[in-house]
Amino acid sequence: MFQRTTVRPAQRAAALALTTLLGLGAAHASPAKITAQSIIVNPVETKLSVDVWVNRDPGGKGNPVYRKGEQVQIGLKTNQDAYVYLFNVNANGKIDLFFPNSYEESNFVKAGVTRVFPTQDAKYTLTVGGPNGQDKLLALASTTQLTLDDIARFAGDQGFAQVRVQGQENLARALSIIVSPLPADGWTTDVVTFRVGGQPLGTATGTVTTTPGQPAAQPAPTPQPAPTPAPQPAPAAATYQPGEKQDSSLDQAMVDAYARSKGEDSLGQATTYAVPWGDGLWQKFAGVGAYGDAVLLHANGSSRSYAVHGMLLERYLALAKAENGATRPPARLGWAAGDEKVIPQNPRGTSGLYGFFQNGALYGTDKYGVFWLQGAVLKTYQGLGGSGSFLGFPTRDQYTVNGAWAADFEGGSIRTVNGTPKVYRK
Repeated sequence: MFQRTTVRPAQRAAALALTTLLGLGAAHASPAKITAQSIIVNPVETKLSVDVWVNRDPGGKGNPVYRKGEQVQIGLKTNQDAYVYLFNVNANGKIDLFFPNSYEESNFVKAGVTRVFPTQDAKYTLTVGGPNGQDKLLALASTTQLTLDDIARFAGDQGFAQVRVQGQENLARALSIIVSPLPADGWTTDVVTFRVGGQPLGTATGTVTTTPGQPAAQPAPTPQPAPTPAPQPAPAAATYQPGEKQDSSLDQAMVDAYARSKGEDSLGQATTYAVPWGDGLWQKFAGVGAYGDAVLLHANGSSRSYAVHGMLLERYLALAKAENGATRPPARLGWAAGDEKVIPQNPRGTSGLYGFFQNGALYGTDKYGVFWLQGAVLKTYQGLGGSGSFLGFPTRDQYTVNGAWAADFEGGSIRTVNGTPKVYRK
């Protein structure tokens, strides 16, 4: 197992088990094959391929030995654009899922781009924690984004998901169900092995655990009041609970989101009821310090609610007002679909915020402002590593050139040529 430890002075240590790699789907005509060595494989020959390796064995063909307490890095690469899921199975059958996680912008990987976990400036490290014995890393790549709620879920403010299954065979069976509806050639896997043994360097326990690093303070300006009418203005003496509706019932997804995001520290007190907005609910909060004004958004049919703060909220509501008079979310973004992430400093020295939505994303910095990206341009950008890549943060909204989408960034640009996004360095 790996132990997650901070690479910066940490405020607290939270040991979290990593989840096993996510599996991709196979078509009904070609069900997944479960094997003792490779866990789960696609019996159909595919053009899609994925390679995974650990830093002690870049070729991915050996079985290197790590001692407890040693740090490890995992690398992966695909030959086509794909969504990648990484699982670890330790000697006791404990399963960890460490990609996707809450520290990465997306698990979409661009063809031919090598991704390394954790990166040099990541807010976590991976440290081998044991027990002694044989570990396996499973990389599952799919051309279709997968839903793993039946296998793993994020709880509270954890950066890594909790895996519900144990044992290699149970993982393989669960993944085979997930991939069964997919096209026969739409997924593939790769497995790399390593052993844990020898005298430990420290007192690490568990397979792979992390201690998130201390988030850097985000210097966000105090935003102006949201350019939309506040839902249910509150009387001066009124108090509201997170998720509280006008009939005194509670929206549980909002209650959970408030707790997950440490609402008292980041959202502050609710200033309105949770009221209908478009095809969902929203509730306004006073905000705390640099976080600025905030809302909780909960789309109908979703089991989770998410918060949007400060500069991202201001731009989000401005887009909604321009599109539809702020009667519902802006179509180009949709409802919030993930928790905001603070990016303390990317390789170009820029700090900022990232917000993920159903149809796109918002990136905000004090230096450039807040801008939206969507579609193939966003996938290409995130496949390279997003704001942490050589492109850096966007410097303007996505736009069209001769009817084709384009976007500009700190370190280059993306242009759509004959329907395909092309990346250009400055």
